[in-house]
Amino acid sequence: MRLGLVHINMGPMSRPDAVAQAARAAEAAGFDSVWAGEHLVLPDPQVPPSPMAPQDPALDSLLALTWAAAHTTTIRLATGIVILPQRNPVLLAKQVATLDVLSGGRVMLGVGAGYLEPEFRAVGANFAERGAVTDEYLDAMRALWYDEHPEFRGRFASFGGVDAHPRPVQRPIPLVVGGHSAPAYRRAVARAHGWYGYWLTPAQAAESLAGLAAAAAQVRRPAELGELEISLTPRGRMTAERAAEFATLGVHR
Repeated sequence: MRLGLVHINMGPMSRPDAVAQAARAAEAAGFDSVWAGEHLVLPDPQVPPSPMAPQDPALDSLLALTWAAAHTTTIRLATGIVILPQRNPVLLAKQVATLDVLSGGRVMLGVGAGYLEPEFRAVGANFAERGAVTDEYLDAMRALWYDEHPEFRGRFASFGGVDAHPRPVQRPIPLVVGGHSAPAYRRAVARAHGWYGYWLTPAQAAESLAGLAAAAAQVRRPAELGELEISLTPRGRMTAERAAEFATLGVHR
């Protein structure tokens, strides 16, 4: 069972000294990764299903991980998750590639489709078609990272006659898909190296793993992706006994 430190950019870890201290402590303790979540803005007043109050501090995930990278040498740097349809895919591809270069190839890109309509509205993003946007943006970023002559033509993103260097150190950048819906499970199986679940009990983790198994029966998983790596943030206090319980279910991190 590998361990990651979550919320590296939120709450008490949103101060510069706290980010650096937490990342160094996690690395020294043998954790394999630090994870930064994302909410660009939050509904004010707080309304369900928002998990945070509007005044709760949250640093930009990629900038926080860049700060963590500068204070560490080996620990992996994961977004858990970037709300992909709220981002420009060309800009995000540059930011992720830059972090991968600056960190010496330590990035894990976790993405999700999002669920807070007020947040989408504030940034002018497409909430109604966010799943389709997510899939298309993944294809657009892959073109910029790996194609000799990047070009992409889609409904939500389109470019050609451009290039972007430096390319990422990792080929490919490990992709993790977050979410507890049937489309998220299918996206993880068909496109990602891993799946990420948030704030789960062992029973909820078992339900998600069943959902992933059902998705695997519906969509083809490319052989080059290998085994789907399962990461989750547990609900409640983490103990060795709880870790063993998750491991028995098939959780890797």
